[in-house]
Amino acid sequence: MKDDKAEGESKGAHEGAGAGAHRRLSRKQYEKELARLHVELVKLQEWAVYTGAKICILFEGRDGAGKGGTIKAITERVSPRIFRVVALPAPTEREKTQMYVQRYLPHLPAAGEIILFDRSWYNRAGVERVMGFCTEEQSKHFLKGLPLVERAIIDSGVILLKYWLEVGQEEQTRRLEERIQDERKIWKLSPMDLRSYSRWYDYSRARDDMFDATDTDHAPWYVVRSDDKRRARLNLISHLLTNIPYKAVPREKVKLPKRQKPEGYRESDRPLRYVPERF
Repeated sequence: MKDDKAEGESKGAHEGAGAGAHRRLSRKQYEKELARLHVELVKLQEWAVYTGAKICILFEGRDGAGKGGTIKAITERVSPRIFRVVALPAPTEREKTQMYVQRYLPHLPAAGEIILFDRSWYNRAGVERVMGFCTEEQSKHFLKGLPLVERAIIDSGVILLKYWLEVGQEEQTRRLEERIQDERKIWKLSPMDLRSYSRWYDYSRARDDMFDATDTDHAPWYVVRSDDKRRARLNLISHLLTNIPYKAVPREKVKLPKRQKPEGYRESDRPLRYVPERF
């Protein structure tokens, strides 16, 4: 068996592979490509509503891997009533006594919905296992049965996509330090994130076990290198679009109707409380 140092060197080489293979995209390039993908996401939205498709997308990865930013990039130009983001809080005392996946099941998509899980039932295989919120035996038992649960979800007509965003050690450190220094981002850094930061290799082992148990033909894991946030977002969105059989659906031609005539209406002389124009 490799010792931790050797394992760390091997993992570091593997996990950082390809991170510096491309120069970073300029903001102009990124926004141009993202705008093109946004058009396709709108088509996907219309197709889901038109056909009654049910789509569920899981986003997992280490703290600072870019899950939130990727989800924001996906959802910023579509309807929040169709593209729904689910980020569940810690379980209640009652939920702790339920079958583990039970509290996630009500959030699965109905017809015409696209659900994005910002962390999912895989919490049991990752943070709960590493941070001691469940036992090793509970985690193993969960992973053993999960492929059957996901098969049942898929057999019910749900398109299920699972993404793991992989960030390197140096980039994770840079991003978490940036959160500390930026008052706009400090809320993103929880006490749990700080405790988790030191457990890099425990998370690596948990991730590897998770992949071994649940990277199946019917519900495979897709790994996204995310050291370059812009490329990661574009690559992930492009990939999910190619893995959903959407098509452009018929659209009625939109034309603004004529406005009604005033018919005697006059603006009120009541003084209004305008917001001060400071900018």
